[in-house]
Amino acid sequence: MQCPACEKPFTQIEAGGVTVEICKGGCGGIWFDNYEFKKFDEPHESAGEAFLEIEMKSGNIDTESRHSCPKCSDIVLSRHFMSVKRKVEIDECPQCGGVWLDAGELGQIRNLFNTEEERVQAAEDYFCDVFDSDLLKVREASDEKVAQARRFANMFKFITPSYYIPGKQEWGAY
Repeated sequence: MQCPACEKPFTQIEAGGVTVEICKGGCGGIWFDNYEFKKFDEPHESAGEAFLEIEMKSGNIDTESRHSCPKCSDIVLSRHFMSVKRKVEIDECPQCGGVWLDAGELGQIRNLFNTEEERVQAAEDYFCDVFDSDLLKVREASDEKVAQARRFANMFKFITPSYYIPGKQEWGAY
């Protein structure tokens, strides 16, 4: 396989029982196959330290260009933020689930959160900040609709004899 950024052949490195493709002597990027990335993205996962200092050539490396997946060559990698902190963008293949990190991004990601629990809590806090006020408005509107329906039903208690109220008579389809 070749690097999607600089087209140099990958070098394989094994760490933590996982073989990862790196662009050693090229742009310094890392390719993780599906599910491999999650084994190295937190600081307590010591195997990930093997990928923090990758030998790379000096010079300008274009990290803004869209890349094709090195495994699925006809698929363009999707770019998205790694976390709610929106500090690091990663490239992910929508077909095979592989993840491409440009040089230095693994170190940045490992410094965002200490644990998966912190990452989940940050996401929950972010979504609460963004959506809580809207969800409260929906809940209030829903509560008002329920109260309105109850008022409407109560009006019928006075104009409908009790033997017409469902469940009150022994006959009929109710």
